[in-house]
Amino acid sequence: MENERMCADHEKALKEIESRLVENTHDVALQFERARTLTTLGRPEEAKQAYLKILAADPKHLGTLNNLGTILYETGYRRAARTTYLQAVTRYPDDATARVNLANLLFDENDLPAARGHYEEALRIDPDLAQAHQGLTRIYSALRDEAGASRHRERGFRNHTVSTLPYLGKDKPVKLLLLVAADGGNIPVRQHIDNHVFETTAVFADFYDAAKPLPPHDLVFNTIGDADLCKRALEAAVKLLEKTSAPVINPPQKILSTGRVDNARLLAGIKGVITAQTRMLSKQQALQEKFDFPLLLRAPGFHTGQHFVKVDKPEQLAEAITQIPGEDVLAMQYLDATGTDGLARKYRVMMIDGKLYPLHLAISENWKVHYFTAAMSGHAPHQAEEKRFLDDMPAVLGAQGMAALERVSERLGLDYGGVDFGLDPAGNILLFEANATMVINLPDSDPQWAYRRPAMEKALQAMRLMLLRRTPKGHENVVQ
Repeated sequence: MENERMCADHEKALKEIESRLVENTHDVALQFERARTLTTLGRPEEAKQAYLKILAADPKHLGTLNNLGTILYETGYRRAARTTYLQAVTRYPDDATARVNLANLLFDENDLPAARGHYEEALRIDPDLAQAHQGLTRIYSALRDEAGASRHRERGFRNHTVSTLPYLGKDKPVKLLLLVAADGGNIPVRQHIDNHVFETTAVFADFYDAAKPLPPHDLVFNTIGDADLCKRALEAAVKLLEKTSAPVINPPQKILSTGRVDNARLLAGIKGVITAQTRMLSKQQALQEKFDFPLLLRAPGFHTGQHFVKVDKPEQLAEAITQIPGEDVLAMQYLDATGTDGLARKYRVMMIDGKLYPLHLAISENWKVHYFTAAMSGHAPHQAEEKRFLDDMPAVLGAQGMAALERVSERLGLDYGGVDFGLDPAGNILLFEANATMVINLPDSDPQWAYRRPAMEKALQAMRLMLLRRTPKGHENVVQ
């Protein structure tokens, strides 16, 4: 009833604003209020068009640049969002909100140096800005600079452990609790949660007072996904969940066992799956070990190819170890995913609510295959091969490959996760990674990527349906 009243109030306010605009067509302040109200009502496309109309008349309108950038980012237009935020920062270099908005996007794109610069500028403007301290905590944590992270962690999170997103529905909401980690390693799912159904509250598990009751909730989604980076937060999440009987998606106990070393052991015995022998060693231990070469070294808790090197010969080991930050190093057997054409392939499949969904195929001349560095853009044969995989995964992987992936999914037992892998000539799965940190990012508006969107939308829809299926009884009117 309260939500219906608020929605009716916003609709009434919108009509009043639009009535006033009839006689004040060029009133930018009224146009801005209309755009904001449309956003509040959960009508992002209309709000986007309203903001674009404002910028056509006033390209320097700060509130519009910030708000439009957020809508673009949340609806999957990341390149346009970056351009919009950059305009805000360029025109208003002393606006801390614009700095943080741009920094958050840059961090998500893994451009840590640029993101750090904007967070630091935001703190120059407002030294107590929690969002900037939080961003720098994540960056220094990613760089394995604990001294740097600790300078910002308390100021960013100690008094900011809970945040609630606006609920835009008319009926009684499903109260969704997200568990997140202060240092990063979280699954970015907020933009994919329907705020007409769910009232979402996020709790930083590693800073939340365990003596306090949890915020009201009907369903919990543990989005802390990186077992190697987030052990402290996951252990805190386990303790917090002792306080609830609500359904939990991705229980933290299961995430804790998905580190790279654990996975290499857990999944090694599956028929049709080849895992890399993996060990966590101190750097000093690694220098004294006798390895088979080629060998892969990487820093624990890093993804997207960061701090990840291939060592072809024993004499290269000492120099390679100096390239890895921190005290420890993951030493991993090299699994050769090079095809007969000399190109390496990396497949990604999502595991959502017990089913498999193809997400991408990246093809590269480099052994280190990541979609954003692979030779996919503008390469029609590679795109055609990826399209075949996305359209008919069983035909590409074969019965053996599909059965192996099903067994991987069953053994991990995650509600949401992903698998990165290659194929050997016999059709075996060469397992690179399997965990909850995989991200579903819709492609941008470039027409060349249109073929990728249906598969990604299908995976996202599976996640949305999982949330609805896990919602306890009593919310039938809102989840139908």
